[in-house]
Amino acid sequence: MSGMVCEIPEYNPPSEKIKTILERYKRVAIVGLSPKPERDSHKVAKYLKDNGYRIVPVNPGQKEILGEKCYPNLKAIPFLIDVVDIFRKPEAIPPVVDDSISIGAKVVWMQLGLTHNQAADKAREAGLEVVMGKCIKIEHMNVAK
Repeated sequence: MSGMVCEIPEYNPPSEKIKTILERYKRVAIVGLSPKPERDSHKVAKYLKDNGYRIVPVNPGQKEILGEKCYPNLKAIPFLIDVVDIFRKPEAIPPVVDDSISIGAKVVWMQLGLTHNQAADKAREAGLEVVMGKCIKIEHMNVAK
């Protein structure tokens, strides 16, 4: 049933796997990163940057966010990305997942409140790990204890 606003993740990796993802992959493209400090995407990106991650902002309207060069889309990034962290509306997720697959990302991470099971299935079929409906900052805080 398409057009459902609030899907529930059909599958998420167990917390041990999430911990491994967070320990192993340090280059995170943040799709839909806002330049506004009060926005969740900005807070999450700053937190990741402060905790040893290389953040790569993806926002076509910006040149730079948090001191990092901003790219208009995933395909414009000239180096490998490990994790694609998505802060976009659910209907914008499938093309981001397609780009994640095409650039060889290892993980697609849909932030808290975001789930797209069809796109997730496609990503998993292409060999990517998928985390849905979880905040990467909260998960990192939980495993970093």
